[in-house]
Amino acid sequence: MDIFLVIGLIGGLIIVVAAMLEKGASLQVLMSAEAMLVIIGGTVIALLNSFPKGEFTKLPKIFGVLFSAKGQEDPAEIIAQLVEMSQTTRRDGLLSLESTIQGLENKFMKKGLEMVVDGLEPDLIKEVLEIEIESMEDRHRLGATAFTTAGGTAPTLGVLGAVIGLIGALGNLNDIEKLGESIKSAFVATVYGIFTGYLIWHPFANRLKRKSQEEIKNMNIMLEGILAIQAGNNPKSIERKLVGMLEPKQRVRFEENNNDN
Repeated sequence: MDIFLVIGLIGGLIIVVAAMLEKGASLQVLMSAEAMLVIIGGTVIALLNSFPKGEFTKLPKIFGVLFSAKGQEDPAEIIAQLVEMSQTTRRDGLLSLESTIQGLENKFMKKGLEMVVDGLEPDLIKEVLEIEIESMEDRHRLGATAFTTAGGTAPTLGVLGAVIGLIGALGNLNDIEKLGESIKSAFVATVYGIFTGYLIWHPFANRLKRKSQEEIKNMNIMLEGILAIQAGNNPKSIERKLVGMLEPKQRVRFEENNNDN
C-alpha cells in the first residue's frame, strides 16, 4: 500500500471539508445522490465510450497498481544483488544461480536469469526482456490515458450537474427556502467534479507515469546486469556500469552502503 497516496487523498478531502465548515456550510449537502450519479456514473460512461472492452476491463487492475508498492524497489539494492550474483557466477559458474533464482521475488529478474541458466542466446534474452518492458510501459500508458480522460471529463460533468440542479431549482421559485437549498445542492456536483478531476484523476495519471518511469529504469538495470552476468564480465566493471545508470543521490547512497559493508 502506497501510504503517501492515501495521505494525499485524505488530505485533499480534509481541505474541502474544512473550507466548507469555515464558510458555515453543512456537510450533509455533500450527500447528494444526484451529484454522485452524474459525476461517478458519467465518468465511468466516458471511459466506457473512450476505450474498447478489452482495455476498459484492464482499468481496475491498473488502478490497483497505484496503491501497490510494486516496482518501487531501490535500484541501489538491485545493483548490489546483481553484483553479488556476478561474483557467485564468476566463482562457481552460471548453474550456481539456480538456488538463488528460486528465492527471487522480482518476476522480471527471475525470468531473465532463468533464461541465462538455460543457456539461451544473449540476443534472444535481450529481445524477450525488452518486449516485457514495452508491454509493461503500454499498460501504464493506457492507465495514464484513462486517468487523464477521467480528469478532463469530471469537471465538465460537474458543470452539467450544476445545470441540472438549477433546472430543478426553477421549480421552487415561489418558495425562497427551498430555492436556496436547491441552488446549494446544484453546485455540489461542481465540487465533486473539480475535486475528483484535479485532486484525484489528473494526479493519478501523473503518478502512474512516474511509477512507470521508475519501474522501467529498474528493469533496464536488471536487463544490463543479467546480460553482463551471462557474458562473465568482471563484477567490478558490472558495478561501475550499473551505478552509472543511477541518479546522483542514488549513487551516493549506493557508495555509502558499500562502504558500510
